[in-house]
Amino acid sequence: MTPLRLYNTLTRTKEDFVPLDPQNVRMYVCGPTVYDYAHIGNARPAIVFDVLFRLLRHLYGQGHVAYVRNITDIDDKINARAAERHGGRNVPILDVLRELTEATYGIYREDVIALGCLEPTAMPRATEHVAQMIAMTNALIEAGYAYAAEGHVLFRVKKKADYGKLARRSVDDMLAGARVDVAPYKEDPMDFVLWKPSDDETPGWESPWGRGRPGWHLECSAMIEAAFKFEEGGETIDIHGGGIDLVFPHHENEIAQSEGAHHGHPLARYWMHNGFLNVEGEKMSKSLGNFVTINELLKDWPGEVLRFNMLRTQYRQPMDWTVAGMNESWKTLEKWYAVTEPLADPPVGETFLAALCDDLNTPQAIAELHKGSDHELAGGLGLLGFSNVQLRIANKKPVDEAAIADAIAARNAARKAKNFAESDRIRDELLAQGIVLKDGPSGTAWEVKR
Repeated sequence: MTPLRLYNTLTRTKEDFVPLDPQNVRMYVCGPTVYDYAHIGNARPAIVFDVLFRLLRHLYGQGHVAYVRNITDIDDKINARAAERHGGRNVPILDVLRELTEATYGIYREDVIALGCLEPTAMPRATEHVAQMIAMTNALIEAGYAYAAEGHVLFRVKKKADYGKLARRSVDDMLAGARVDVAPYKEDPMDFVLWKPSDDETPGWESPWGRGRPGWHLECSAMIEAAFKFEEGGETIDIHGGGIDLVFPHHENEIAQSEGAHHGHPLARYWMHNGFLNVEGEKMSKSLGNFVTINELLKDWPGEVLRFNMLRTQYRQPMDWTVAGMNESWKTLEKWYAVTEPLADPPVGETFLAALCDDLNTPQAIAELHKGSDHELAGGLGLLGFSNVQLRIANKKPVDEAAIADAIAARNAARKAKNFAESDRIRDELLAQGIVLKDGPSGTAWEVKR
């Protein structure tokens, strides 16, 4: 078997992957918080860990790998959206919350399937595991790691001597750089919430500490415990994954909770994190107008193009999503489809597999494909499993020439008024649709870059 090496955030080194049980390889990845459409940054972990799931199944056998990706449907942003939807209706708030999260998760699920991602083995919901969260909180209180105060239950950070081992930061450093809630009921400012009270208008569940809801970090610890059916002494999974932004505080707190509740047994042996994603060289934000959802992009680009474009960057590296990059990815896939048809069960070449086994080195794997090994394409990356006919039809979508002319006229008016911010906005909006403007002595021309 080709040895698999993975970068472990916990040790900051690339290590040989040796599962605790080769007949039962276990991986958990933090999934979506389902209150709104998922953005393009959310697509990165979905795609990256789908590739790893496929690779593990190739190495250890399809029936010997369990991949769990949770659904966070208890969250203050979700609560706020549910309250808006509730609007005083005479229905339980939890019913409204479920209605909201069902619809939102349904869109996310369709989006990631369109990106070529396999369904995980299990997709547990936070709302369906509140009993396990209460039980874990009780266990932490009994072990001295947690305490109840004014309807809250908090984790004693100073009780955990190695707290900060994943982030590689001291408690003082984390306190200085974190936005912590300094509340009078806390023993220490760094103590984090396991359980908090809910008022009558907020979703909540009955507990020994009153009606309330779990903290975000607790949700994942309890769902991991439940999904993998831990037994005494076997509370460790092989791989825990997510975005680099989750290292602290989310994953750090998951470790503290799970190890505190499970007599110090590690939560996971290998911690993997994908890098940040920017859009056209800038951090994605709604205020900058470059906040792009997967659902929006799928209206203009085939899912396979989005997937391939994501995998051209090694997962741990920062990635810059650009329209130019998408166009290049599309052209590459069209060229490959011209010489091969999708294969239901393609073989995997040795050099291609070796690249994937080197910490998911997808750029190197793609380089092997460029050498002409087209029979390998769908084997490890989940590519060329789509229809080349669909790809070509998508590339011939009609262009609304009248709308482009109107946009150019509005841009020219903005430039004449020296409103360059508006003229740049219009240019960038067209660019996001694959329309490139070219200013010349005779006016502004345009072309479709696909």
